Amino acid sequence: MNPSEIPQTNQERHVKGLEGVIALNSSICYIDGGKGTLVYRGYAIEDLATHSNFEDVAYLLWHGQLPNPDQQIHGQLASLRSIPEEVLNFLSQLPRHFDPMATLRTGISLLSHYDPESNTSTPESNYQKALRLTAQIPTLITALARHRHGKSPIAPRTTGSTAENFLYMLTGEEPNPTAIKSLDAFLVLHAEHGLNASTFAARVIGATLSDMYSAIIGAVGALKGALHGGANTRVMLMLLELQKSGEAPEEFVMRKLASKERIMGFGHRVYKTLDPRADVLRKMLIELGDQTPDMKLWIDLCSGLSRTMDEQKGIRANVDFYSAPILHLLGIDPDFYTTIFVMGRITGWTAHLLEQWEDNRLIRPRAAYTGPMGLNLSDHQ
Repeated sequence: MNPSEIPQTNQERHVKGLEGVIALNSSICYIDGGKGTLVYRGYAIEDLATHSNFEDVAYLLWHGQLPNPDQQIHGQLASLRSIPEEVLNFLSQLPRHFDPMATLRTGISLLSHYDPESNTSTPESNYQKALRLTAQIPTLITALARHRHGKSPIAPRTTGSTAENFLYMLTGEEPNPTAIKSLDAFLVLHAEHGLNASTFAARVIGATLSDMYSAIIGAVGALKGALHGGANTRVMLMLLELQKSGEAPEEFVMRKLASKERIMGFGHRVYKTLDPRADVLRKMLIELGDQTPDMKLWIDLCSGLSRTMDEQKGIRANVDFYSAPILHLLGIDPDFYTTIFVMGRITGWTAHLLEQWEDNRLIRPRAAYTGPMGLNLSDHQ
């Protein structure tokens, strides 16, 4: 029997990559790719990134509303930042050429062994795990980043915002307010983005009633993939290449287009117009640049690339294009950029898991069978 002869009940319409397929209901995030709209729990992303902060946005994603003064979670997160010495000791034994995302994945797995509620699945214990993961992942990342350069980790403080504490643990120096503001905006902009590949992976794992750590490790694994996370790393490598060569951005674009090479940081799978996160980061880049001596170079490179791509292809810059130079100016190694993505997205992942478990149903799609039918073992005798 040929695939075309398979009964119609097993040949239901399907969409490659599940693109555009509605898999579930969610009240966390709304995206309109045609209009360039991104909304968290009813709030436009531009408003949140400009007038709120990462901790309040985390609360919004988890609880469905912004916190009032009595509901602030800054202190809770700050009190949970420390990670077990055993985890730090294990990570310190890794070779310095490690893959940051693979090692972060291992670090999160290690943390689960020291969490007494790791396999407890009550709503309250799951919320506490969301808090702990959001608090501890920045500590893991900075410990790994410092180990990469042969330095000991810096213990987290029990005061200050997530962005401020991260920058302090990274360098051991007091970060300036503009740097803190820029990183905070980055985290807000990356906190959530609907049912993307890593979020869907987390919900699929969570729907089996596995634990939160397992679901988050799966999400990290999905984000590690070249078609999901890591684009801002490739943007920065492109910008560094352009800086080193001295080639004009306009010439660079025309040469790449002529050879049909992809120019990183432009276009988006969802947004058909301007990525709303990109414009916020573009403004942050300029503001951060006022305090950075070599900033004019990066502004000129980004402006030239963006203008030429818009003129030649009608394609706008996306969030990765402007986040790359911001992270560079904050002193973060390019191959660590996706781990900073995790630092923000952990709030969205955990929000989706909490939502999944409110009314759980196993996520079990079907595949349209395209193989042979009617084979007989006697044919091989």
